[in-house]
Formats: sequence, structure tokens, C-alpha cells
Amino acid sequence: MNDWPEGWSGDNRGDRYGRGSASARPESARVMRQVRRGQAVPPGPGPSAPPYGGRVPQQPSYTDGHEGYGGQDGYDSGYNTGQVYGTPGGRGPGGAAAGGPRPAPNWRRRIKWTAITVVTVLVVTFVGTYFWADSKLNREVDLSKVIERPEAGEGTNYLIVGSDSREGMTDEQKKDLHTGSAEGKRTDSMMILHTGDNGSTLISLPRDSNVEIPSFVGSESGKKYPGTGRQVKLNAAYAEDGPELLVRTVEYNTGLRIDHYVEIGFAGFANIVDAVGGVEMDIPQDIKDTKSGADLKKGKQTLNGQEALAFVRTRYALAGSDLDRTKNQQKFLSALASQVATPSTVLNPFKLYPTMGAGLDSLIVDKDMGLFDLADMFWAMKGVSGGDGTSMNMPVSGSVGGNLQWDKAKVKTLVEQLKNDEKVTVSGD
Repeated sequence: MNDWPEGWSGDNRGDRYGRGSASARPESARVMRQVRRGQAVPPGPGPSAPPYGGRVPQQPSYTDGHEGYGGQDGYDSGYNTGQVYGTPGGRGPGGAAAGGPRPAPNWRRRIKWTAITVVTVLVVTFVGTYFWADSKLNREVDLSKVIERPEAGEGTNYLIVGSDSREGMTDEQKKDLHTGSAEGKRTDSMMILHTGDNGSTLISLPRDSNVEIPSFVGSESGKKYPGTGRQVKLNAAYAEDGPELLVRTVEYNTGLRIDHYVEIGFAGFANIVDAVGGVEMDIPQDIKDTKSGADLKKGKQTLNGQEALAFVRTRYALAGSDLDRTKNQQKFLSALASQVATPSTVLNPFKLYPTMGAGLDSLIVDKDMGLFDLADMFWAMKGVSGGDGTSMNMPVSGSVGGNLQWDKAKVKTLVEQLKNDEKVTVSGD
């Protein structure tokens, strides 16, 4: 006895189902739930779909034409989406669609981070260079020891001194630079550089200038020495008690307050010139001086350290003696400042750092001198050579006992103009 419903009986299935059919018409295909996913791919040759990460070609949809089974409103079961497990959305390694274009780079983000990196490197380099250079300054001169100082005026006044110090030089260097072997040190050149709103003024103080040594406090002993009215050459003040007495003597005889002191010796001067690659100068005449070692021809030429030192020290080969020498010193120092401040030096680390190292190792400055003050001094000297400033000797009216006597009236006018930061109208020889 068969408990199955009659419609389920193998004998009552009709000619559609059963154990074979004698009908000429084939059995209908069993309807299977398939979801139509877009346009069916027509048969024919073509590239095979990638096994992973790509879109699986859509198969023809089998449907019996009834809605809800593959029609427009058909049931979406999620099959035949072309998705491979482990690669969501049919994407290949890295999340990029296989066979498709790579996503465009985010240039805005790249430029942003590149700019941040460059700025960071520049800031770190600048800060590191600043502290390195600042640590090399020899701040040995204490201007607080200078007594009875004039009132400060407008602008800034630098006292620039070239000494004949041979400290640290070997016998071979002394021979090459024709410096001799004298002990101690004296001032070989002295200049006042004024910087302000009306251009820069560079004033040479001849070392043979006749001046009075005022009362002062000893730089080492701290003892006060009263003024006696002694008249001496200006370079004697430095020889007697060093930079502090020199500043005191200059201030007393001019009435101009000195804000900063800068000194350089023979070897340091030559090293700076060599580090910058030499300095081009227009030599005014043939110069041959056995004492300074100068042997130069008239005309434009690039001087190395040894030649430059001989040129600025030359005295006896010039007709005007010390006054002509100070003019040559002014021209050379301005040319040197211009050479140091060029982009080829400032932007070239292979020239900048050796130049800074040679200069900073050689300079002696006051305790309040900073790197920005030093930079201001160099730019001002460059301005003088470029025609934006004035260069002159201290006005002289004659001589006393072989020493040069300053023109007191002109000096007074000059100092007043410098104090008020006015355009200088006074001229010197």
C-alpha cells in the first residue's frame, strides 16, 4: 500500500517525469533559481576571465518566464556576483580592481609632505649652523670696563681693528707672510664703521694719529689710572693696555660711542681670503715692498691670502704713506665683504662653512657681539663698496711731532652727523 499522495506516485507523474519517456518531445528542463546579473555574455572566442580578483563572466539566466525567478523583479540571492572570497568587491591585491587603472596619486598630499620635509631640514640646518657659529666667536673684549663713556647716538658704531698678532703662527707662516717675529701685538689698522638709515660710513683712523691718553681702568689689574695729558700715537693705546684702552681713547678723542669691537690678526686675515677663493682688486699702481712682501702689478687681479695681506700692509711703497695705505685697506675690506656676501659663497656650503670657520676662529669681538651684529657689519661694508655709503679718512689738519693732527672742527661736525644718523657731508684726505 502506498502512503504517498497520488500525485507523487511514480506511476502518476505523467509524461513529464518518470523513468524515461516515450514521447518525442524531450522533458522540460527543471526550473532552477538563477539571478539575471546584467546582460548575458554571448558565446564566442575571447579572453578567459582571470581566476582570481576579476569579474566572472555572467552566465545565461535560466528562467521559466515567471516573475520572481530571474525577471526584472527577480530574487537576488547574492550568487553570481563575481566575488572571490578574501578579495571584497572583486578587487585584487592591494584593493585595486584587477585589470583596471591604478588610482591617481594624491599630488596635493605629496606636495604638502615634501614642503614640510624641506622646511624642517632647512630649519634644523639653520639652527644647527647658528649655534655652531655662535660657539666659535671669541668674545674676549669687555666694554663694561671702559669708563666715562659718551652717550649713545642713532645707528651702530663698530671699531674694526687689524692687529699684527702672530699668535699661533709657525715660523714657516711668518716667513711666507713676511710678518716678522715681534712679540706681543699692535694695531696695524683701525676703522670706525657706522651703520644707519642714511647709508654706511667707513672712517679710517691712521695709526700715526696724535691723540691723548685719558684716565682708564686697567683691563687686567682693575686699577684706575688718572689722565696726565700724554700725547701719543693712536696705536700706542692698544699696545699699552689692549682693546679696552683703545676703545676708551677713541671715544675720548672723538666723543663717539663705540657699540661693538672686532679684531682680526695677520693669519686670520689671510685664511679668510683663501677660504673665499681670493678677492679681485684693481691695484692702482705697481707695488714692490720688501717689508710687507708685496710684489704686485697695476691692474685688476685676484689676490690670495698672502698677496692680500702684503697689499693692505704696504706703506713705504706708497707716496702718501699711511693715508694712502688706509685707503687701500678700506677698498680691500669692502671688496672682501662683497665677495663673502655673494650668492656663490652664501649658497655654497663648500665655500660658506670654510669661510665662516676661518673667519670666526680668527675674530676677537666684544662680549655683547652676536652673529646678527657681525652680519650687519659685513652687509654695511658691502654697501660701502657698492656705492651706497661713504669711505674716508679721519679729517687731518697737519702734523705734530711727526704724528698726524686731526682737524678738530671737522671731526666735531662728523661726529655730530654720525650721532644723529645724518648724511655725512664732511670729507677727509
